This record gives sequence, C-alpha cells and structure tokens, in this order.
Amino acid sequence: MNRFAVRYLLFIFPSLFAVHAGAQQPPAAHVEQTGRKEAVPASSVAPIAPINQRQLFGSVPVATKSDDARKLLEKAIDQYENVLLDMSVSNAHLAATKDPHFALAYAMWSYAANRSQPNLEALKRAKALAPKATPDEQLLVNWLVDVQQGENLAAIGAMNDLLARFPTDKHVLYLTSEWLYFQQDYDRSRKMMERILDIDPNFPPVLNMLGYAYIETGNPDPAKAVNFLQRYAALEPNNPNPQDSLGEVLRYAGDDQASLQHYAAALKIVTNFYSSQVGIGDTRTLMGDYAGARSAYDKVGATTSRDRLHVQFQKALVSFWEGQPEQGRKSLDVLVEQARREKEPNAQFEIGFGRAQLSANPVSELEGLRALEVSVQKPVPGMSEPDRNISLASVLREEARIAAAIGQAEVVQEAISKLERCAAITRDLIVENNYESARGYALLAQGDFANAADELAADPHSPLVLQQLALAQEKLGNNAAAESMRNRLKYLRAPTVEWYLTTHAAAPVTAAAQ
Repeated sequence: MNRFAVRYLLFIFPSLFAVHAGAQQPPAAHVEQTGRKEAVPASSVAPIAPINQRQLFGSVPVATKSDDARKLLEKAIDQYENVLLDMSVSNAHLAATKDPHFALAYAMWSYAANRSQPNLEALKRAKALAPKATPDEQLLVNWLVDVQQGENLAAIGAMNDLLARFPTDKHVLYLTSEWLYFQQDYDRSRKMMERILDIDPNFPPVLNMLGYAYIETGNPDPAKAVNFLQRYAALEPNNPNPQDSLGEVLRYAGDDQASLQHYAAALKIVTNFYSSQVGIGDTRTLMGDYAGARSAYDKVGATTSRDRLHVQFQKALVSFWEGQPEQGRKSLDVLVEQARREKEPNAQFEIGFGRAQLSANPVSELEGLRALEVSVQKPVPGMSEPDRNISLASVLREEARIAAAIGQAEVVQEAISKLERCAAITRDLIVENNYESARGYALLAQGDFANAADELAADPHSPLVLQQLALAQEKLGNNAAAESMRNRLKYLRAPTVEWYLTTHAAAPVTAAAQ
C-alpha cells in the first residue's frame, strides 16, 4: 500500500522511527535528482550559543539584537500553536518591524499567514535574510520556507537537522508534528505529539492536536478526544480555541447541542472568533436548521476575502442540504464569478471544485473538472505551490472516481497517469494518497476488490474513499473491516461537499462491483 509514501517516509526521522524491514530503499541517484538546497549539517552547529546571544524560548540562538523582536516572535509562535492565526501574523509582523533584518520573524509571519492569506513578500524577505541568521535559525527558517514552497525533500532534510539539534524542544517538535499531521502522516505525527507530552504533560497545543487525532484517525475514540480537549480548555480558560475545538469534535461525534454550546463559549471569550462563528452555521446545517444556519453565516465577521468567500460557499451549500440543488448551483455559479472578480485563487478553486462535484450529471461534472484542472496545471498567483499541487491532485482523483463509475476506462487511466507524475515530482504525501486512492477507484470498477481495498486505504480521511473502501471490504467478505471503515466514516461528519455526496447520494456501483 502507498508505494510513494514508503519512499517518501524513509527520509523522515531515521533516528526516531524504525523503518519496516520490508520497505524498499530508493536508489541513491533518485535522491540526488531532487535539487535539495543544502541545509546546515547538525555537526557543524556550535553546541553552545555565544554569550549574550539571544535565544528563542531559551533554546534556539537567533541573530536579532532586539529583545523586543525576540519576545514578539515567541508570542507569535505561541499564538500560531494555539490557532490564533490573525494574532500570530500581527505579532510576527511587529517582530519584523522591530528588527527588519530578523529572518525568522519574516519566516513565521509568512508561515502563519499561509493558513489564510499567503504573504509572498514576507516569504521572499525570509529567504533573502536567511544567510545572515545563526546556523540554527537558518535551519528553522529553511524548514518554514521549504514547507510553504512545497519543497518536501528539502523540508525533511531541514527537519531532520532541527530534530537532531533540538530533540527536546517542544516548539520544534510541535511545528514538525503538526506538519506531518496536515500531510496525513498520522501515525508518526501522533508519536511525536506523545513524545512532547513526555517533555511537558501540560503543553496546550499538543493537547489540542491529540483531541483531533483521536477522532479523525485510526480507531476513533471520541471520549479520549474530548478528554484531551477538556484538559486543553482547563489550561487555557481565556483562549477561545479550546472551546472551538470542543465544538468541532463534538459535532464530529454527533452531539450537536454540546457543539453549539462550546462554540458559544468561544464567542464569549472573543466575540468575532471566525472559526466558531462559522462552526455554528456548520453545525446548524447538519442539524437541519437551515434558516438558523444561514442566519449564523450572515453574522460571520471575516477579515480576508478568502474567509468571506468560504462563508458564502458554506451558505450556498445549505440549498443542497435542504433539497434544492438547482438553487444551490445557481448560487455557486454567482459565487465563483465573484471569486474571479476578487482574484482570490484559493476561493475560486474551492467554489469551482464544489460546483463541479455537485453537477447534475457525471458528464457535466467531468467537463467542470477538466476546466478546473487546466486552471491549476501551472503556478497560480496568490496560491502556494503545496495548495496548488493538492488542488490538482484532488481534481484528478475526482475525475478518476466519476469516470470509473460510468465506465470511461481511458479517462480513469489518464487521470491516474497524471497523478503518478504529480506525486513523483512533488513528493507530497497528500498528492500521493490521492494517486493511490484513484487507483483504488479503478481497481474497484474492475472487480479487483483486494487490491482496491489496499489502495483505497491510503486515504482514510476522505468520506468518499472510506465509503468505497467499506464496499470493497464487504465484497471480500470482510464484514468486520467494512464495519470498522463505516465507523471511521461516521466521525468525519462535517457540512462539506464530500460528506453531502456520501450521505445524500448512493455510492457509485459499477457493473463489476454489483
């Protein structure tokens, strides 16, 4: 299973995680062709910082001469870890203003901004200033830059060096474990998070991430997830994010009333906390309270064009949930044009992809998907390369799914071939998982249930993939495995297009799968 992932993960943490003895080693020449920028080797870094040199969190030596800039950056990192992203961006910006030559301040500024509104100027400034930073600061800057640019092998190299230098620094461990989580490398991410708790049992950010990990991955354990988040909330009573996380996880678990209560608690702490404002609309949508959902979305105070368009996208989806798909399609058509006028590429893709998936028939969907594929084939101004790669992979996998369902084998193979090339070039684990699960759709259509199950298992975070994986296991007579997949699917409950398609339309069943 997940052949690309095996090659990819051989580069991660060789000293921390043992590689399975049966994993196939890639040829050395393949690694040399990646064009990885040279990171500072751990052995060349002085073990002790010079006297009076400032250190980030008392650990990472930094080149800034401004103590105010250092403190502001520590605050920005702490806020990023607690998902207070606007505050993090603001304080990293202030740190860079205090010291315009502080490479790490610019790197953190761009890294936090990348979650909502990418800041390419801050990213460029971080890269330009990196050579003037301390060797350790360079490692962290290079890693933050590489992640944003999608240079995954370079990021892994910098990460390995960082972990060799700072094996017990909870902030370094958290940033890297969070990245692995977002890359869907859940097992390694959770191991690193648990290691952080060995260092600091009350480190709030990791309690938050473990709350999600125990309901989104592996065998869902909602009680354990909620326990971690309650500990998080107890440690951070004045932070809205713990309450927001409880609201989201409880909605996953199907407790909508408790979800609304925790979102409301978050808004009592910060009245315009964006994700909780949206969360109320999302939960009410799933409750069937469509008027309440629309009212909640109308109250959201978004600060960026991307966030504002996302709220309007969620509001447009309400029409589908209440059984008015034609009205929903009209709303999405208007909205995608608005996103084009505002030149917001991430929102254009989100709305356009949703519009294609919610087409009236498979032929219309394939037409919409092909147009969307063309739009993200090359770098897109305002969209990061990792986001573009994942967007392209998502479109290609959906093309494979729909084409497999209607028996267009050539279209399926074309999409899979494109995904294979994209996965080989990017080394992005999410792209690779899209490639594997697209192959799973094709194999399922061919009646090869055993190999289909193996390939589909590469992406257990997609409701549509889990639905088909359960079907494959059922066809194999593995009823316990099928039930396990359906149980896992149950805890991905969110008002997304994929969840709507999974719960409101029968899973495509080809002649071979009948």
